[in-house]
Amino acid sequence: MSGGKIINVNVRDVRFPTSLEQHGSDAMHTDPDYSVAYVVVETEAALKGYGLTFTVGRGTEIVVCAVKALSTLVVGKTLEEITGDFRGFYRLLSSDGQMRWGPEKLISCIDFRYITDALTEQEALDILMKAKTGQKTREEQMLREGYPAYTTSCAWLGYTDQQLTQLCSEALAQGWTQFKVKVGADLQDDIRRCSLIRKLIGPDRTLMIDANQRWDVSEAVTWVTKLAEFRPLWIEEPTCPDDILGHASISKALAPFGIGVATGEQCHNRVMFKQFLQASALQFVQIDSCRVGSVNENLAIILMAAKFNVPVCPHAGGVGLCELVQHLILFDYISVSASLNNRMCEYVDHLHEHFKSPTIIRNAHYMPPKDPGFSCEMLEESVQKHQFPEGEVWRAMEKQEKQ
Repeated sequence: MSGGKIINVNVRDVRFPTSLEQHGSDAMHTDPDYSVAYVVVETEAALKGYGLTFTVGRGTEIVVCAVKALSTLVVGKTLEEITGDFRGFYRLLSSDGQMRWGPEKLISCIDFRYITDALTEQEALDILMKAKTGQKTREEQMLREGYPAYTTSCAWLGYTDQQLTQLCSEALAQGWTQFKVKVGADLQDDIRRCSLIRKLIGPDRTLMIDANQRWDVSEAVTWVTKLAEFRPLWIEEPTCPDDILGHASISKALAPFGIGVATGEQCHNRVMFKQFLQASALQFVQIDSCRVGSVNENLAIILMAAKFNVPVCPHAGGVGLCELVQHLILFDYISVSASLNNRMCEYVDHLHEHFKSPTIIRNAHYMPPKDPGFSCEMLEESVQKHQFPEGEVWRAMEKQEKQ
């Protein structure tokens, strides 16, 4: 049923003061305030669509301005006009002449420009057609068991050893078997913290480490080699996220230790991912639901990863990233990769209570959402309370700082 034309795009700056308790802290982001540019699209028929882009505080106002600038390309269109030529609509948003900065129906949603040397439309269609075998069985499996998750909530860099021990022990009791530790600020501290976590989780559970772009290339190799005794599955974002050849050098150097390189949460388009894959510069593709240009571009990346046989292990957390990315990773397993080998999705246990359809975790697995949509509609009360700078939470903090 048609909802008529889009008549309004409303965007608000919503921030949560997570820096007060060091939630989300890592070697490069010591005081993040998890935030979103929260978008509500309204139609003539009084229907609404919801979306968001995640940030870590200051600068959210810039993203809000970008949304307002792009909204002129959306207002006046109908859903049928958008989905009838999704590829054309995507190019309109991503390649506007004055603002350029920055099965068959499904294939028609993807812009293959600039990536056909790595993945053609026919190859993508072949991948999707091959994955149709067993698709119903995999869908039933996900509804029954859910998608494997790993937790980052136990080991933020700003947490004390007491917090690490308590949170890790609680996670083990809840059935978690895959844990990620933030590293990169101080080597001896990393050795101590990784040793603590490894002793807590035991030798058979999975450990990953994440440096959040802290090191130079040679420094990354030296540092991670000294953490190899703790047997991490991967080192995440070891260096500048734009340095494809640097990641390739690190991948080659760490291969003898059985340590892979994971990156992608800061990778800003499908072309970058194409080159990472072509250069064998990563062993785990970390798509982010908000970083690249919409679901459409993430579909291209997921299909390229399948072509290169590299597992997709999405980045999540923040505000709403878990809610969003669960849809993408379920699609990857059911309709593309058909594999759970070395695959898992990040989970961070923060801020889910602000969403109308929050992520459901059961036995350390993402349970498929049952509500329609992209699971990103926020509770209006939460939006108003945390809207920056006039929301109740921020006015109270400002008042407290003045006292």
